[in-house]
Amino acid sequence: MNLENTEIVLNDAQTKNALSARVSSLALASISSETQGLLLRMFADPYLLEKDEKASLVAQLRECVGRFPEVSELRVLLGMALCVNLDVHPAIDELKESVRLAPNSFIAQLKLGELWMRLRVCDKAEEHTRLASLLAQNLAQSELARKQAATIRAMKRAGIERGGYKSPFGAAFSFVRRLWARQSEAVVVAADVQ
Repeated sequence: MNLENTEIVLNDAQTKNALSARVSSLALASISSETQGLLLRMFADPYLLEKDEKASLVAQLRECVGRFPEVSELRVLLGMALCVNLDVHPAIDELKESVRLAPNSFIAQLKLGELWMRLRVCDKAEEHTRLASLLAQNLAQSELARKQAATIRAMKRAGIERGGYKSPFGAAFSFVRRLWARQSEAVVVAADVQ
C-alpha cells in the first residue's frame, strides 16, 4: 500500500474541503432531466440503455464536465457512463482526474478501485478500495468497500490478477509440453512393465 496516499487522504486539511457543497450542488443540478433519467436507468440496469442512449449520456455528461471541470462528482458520473459505453481508457482518465481533484472522495476512490478490479489490476484496485474504506462515512459505504475488498482478495487468491503480457502461443506451448510429458511417462511405464 502507498502510505503517502493514505496520509494525504487522512491528514490533508486542504483536500478535505476541496469542493464546497454549493458548487458541487450547482453542478449536479445543472444536469438536464433527460440526462438524469438516463442516469437512473443506467444505475438500475446498464444493459437497458441502447447504444445511442449511452452515447447521448456520455455527450451530455461531457458537456456538464466542460462547464464545471473542477467538480469531482461529475467526473465520476462521466467515468461510470464511459464504462457502461465500454470506453475504458477515457473512463480511467476521468476517474483518475476525479481522484486527483478530490482525493477524499469516497465514491471517486471506490469507483476507480472498481474499474481497476474489473480490469484485473488488483494492486491498484486494492489501494483505491482501501482508501475508500478509510473514507467511508456510514455503514452502507463501509459495506460497499468491504465487499469490493473481499472480491479483490478472492481474485488474488484465485490467481485472476492480470499478470502482464504473455505470448499468444504460450497456451499452445504449455499444451505441447504436457502432452510430451505424458508420452514420456507412458514410454517409461511401458518399459518398466516389459
